[in-house]
Amino acid sequence: MITSIAFTVYPVSHMERARSFYEHVLGLHASYHYQDVWVEYDIGDSTFAITTTEMGHTPGAKGAVVAFEVSDLDAFVHKLKERAVSFVRETFDTPVCRMAVIEDPDGNHITIHKRHA
Repeated sequence: MITSIAFTVYPVSHMERARSFYEHVLGLHASYHYQDVWVEYDIGDSTFAITTTEMGHTPGAKGAVVAFEVSDLDAFVHKLKERAVSFVRETFDTPVCRMAVIEDPDGNHITIHKRHA
């Protein structure tokens, strides 16, 4: 029986550049790192990781997408635009949420998400 998602990982090509984006642009805080080839960020009850380790995945391959929940979507999007983050899709509404899609420096897509109350 599956009880939770242990972690989600994105392949990246340049760890220092990726860490700068995830930590300084998105504001994540590293909770664990291994020899600068694997970095984890604890987010709520989940873990998001980035790696330069060859795992058979290509950075920016447009596969699965992580969605980060934020408390104020408009303010977060504004901050990202001030930092010249590349937007794949501007903010849009669905029946259950609002979201926008951005790219990290390798072209991995990231959804910035806010559930409706």
